[in-house]
Parts: sequence; C-alpha cells; structure tokens
Amino acid sequence: MTIKPDASSTGKASAPLSRDALPVEPVSAGGRNDRWPDTNTRHFDAQSHFDVRSHLGTPYGDRTETVALIIPAKNEAANISWVLDQVPTRVNEIILVDGNSTDATLVTAQYCRPDIRIVTQTGSGKGDALRSGFEATAADIIVMIDADCSMSPQEIPHFLHFLANGYDFVKGSRFIAGGGSRDITRLRRLGNRTLVSLVNALYDVQLTDLCYGFCAFHRRYLPFLDLTSSGFEVETQLILSALTRGLRVAEVPSMEMPRRHGRSNLRTFPDGTRVLRAILRGHRRGISGHAVQALRALVHGTAQVKSHSGPSARSA
Repeated sequence: MTIKPDASSTGKASAPLSRDALPVEPVSAGGRNDRWPDTNTRHFDAQSHFDVRSHLGTPYGDRTETVALIIPAKNEAANISWVLDQVPTRVNEIILVDGNSTDATLVTAQYCRPDIRIVTQTGSGKGDALRSGFEATAADIIVMIDADCSMSPQEIPHFLHFLANGYDFVKGSRFIAGGGSRDITRLRRLGNRTLVSLVNALYDVQLTDLCYGFCAFHRRYLPFLDLTSSGFEVETQLILSALTRGLRVAEVPSMEMPRRHGRSNLRTFPDGTRVLRAILRGHRRGISGHAVQALRALVHGTAQVKSHSGPSARSA
C-alpha cells in the first residue's frame, strides 16, 4: 500500500472540533472531548475513509486484547519507580529488559511491581533489548517506552484507542498539536527535523517526528518489521518498516519530559549517523531508491575490496 500524506497537514493546529464534528476523512483532529481526550492525530492512510465517530464507544481500545509494555533499562534505579507507578491498569503485562544493570534497578522495579517480568539482555544496545522484550511476550499489543521518565505511561490509552480503531502501528510525536518536548536541545531538534524531511521526501509521507521511541503496534505484524538494528536507530527502522510494509500508521501527540536522574546514553552525532544509514538502507523504491542502493553497493563493495586486499598485500 502506498502511504501518502493527508491533505490537511499544514504544520498548524486545526480549529477545535466538537464530538459530532469528528473527521471522517483521515485528517488532523484538534480540540478536547471527554471520550477521545487530548488526541490530535495525524493519519497516514491512502485507502480507507475511516469513520472515527462510529467507534467512540471504545475510546481506550478493545479490552479483549492483551497489552504488554516493554521497558528497556540499564542503571535506571532512580527513575524506574516513577515509570512503573504511572502504568495504567489497561496494561496486562510489564516486561523490563535489563541491560546488565549494576545499580538497584531490578530490586526497585520488583518492589514497585511484584508482577513485573525481568528479561536479561544477552547482547547490547537498545535495539537488541527491544527485540528481547518483543520475543518474551505473547500479548496481542506491544507498547514500548523508555525507562528514564521522558515518556508518560499515562499516554498509553491514546495509542490503544487507535490500534482498536483500524490502525496497525501508532507512534508518538512531539511536534504536532498537543505534543511537545521539555528535553530536546537545539542541535537534536535540528537533526530530527533534517532526518524527518529526508524520510518524507524519500518515502512519500508526511511524518512530524522520527527519533522518538514511544510506539505501539499489533504483535501479529512483528515478523514483518524486520528488526536488525542494535542501537537507537531501531526506532527509525520500526517506523520505516511499518510504512514500507503497508501498515496503517498514525501519529499521536506526546510530551517528552526531561530525564529525572542520570545522563542519557544517546550520542548525538554517532547515533544520528546510524539513523541516517537506516533511512538510506530501507529506501528501495523509485529512481532515487535504486540510486541510493547502487551507491551503497558501490561503497560497501569498495570497503570489502580494501579489507580483503589489506592482509594479502601485507603478506605479499
């Protein structure tokens, strides 16, 4: 399915709508109401004219589906209790993927939530941790969130609402009406904007955020998401795989809060470069896609020739 941007995306917040005026067309919906709270959503759907009004009876998702919350964590003892205290009752299973923490992360997590499941990460990196968590659950819906207090679990019902109403993959956005960030630096904002613009141009979509890992999706689509990344670029790979595999993707507003304790493991330039590589690696459609893949093959071929010729040249 070709994913195209909605016609109403102007970068400005739309006028408030009453419940009776909720859009039938996939457009940005603004305003507040008691059954669909604080959700300004940008849809990416080229095929369906989805009538939201007919589904307002289940604002927080189909409660017959089980929900698993995956939290990768490493040395987050000072933060994890706040995250776990905010988890809504709609979540059936909480899985903490421990990246070999050396502090009291596990003890604190188990004290706050005796029902929490602990999965020990065998590899390294956020991508590897998420894959370990995904493999450990059999729930119908997977929600992924960070352990540093930057994302509020209380926003999870907004994500579940759209998964229950026809969408396959829901991602948070800090840059649509209702969202925001109290943590992002000017440099990171510029980098995110640049990468988002590149994705929109190459993949023919109109995303507003890319490097933000608050996502939820139906587990049945996990085999199609082709997760191979081990670092922070896994978030980008997830989103691009969902788009290229024809899943119906929705963005919902999310507020990014500053990390409460400790320092972020994010490295602006190295991780930004890895995200750029993930974008180019996944682009295979059209003339530009063929050109990008040909260039990548040329670069990798040259690198392989150099790596093979080096030892042989020395031995000679």
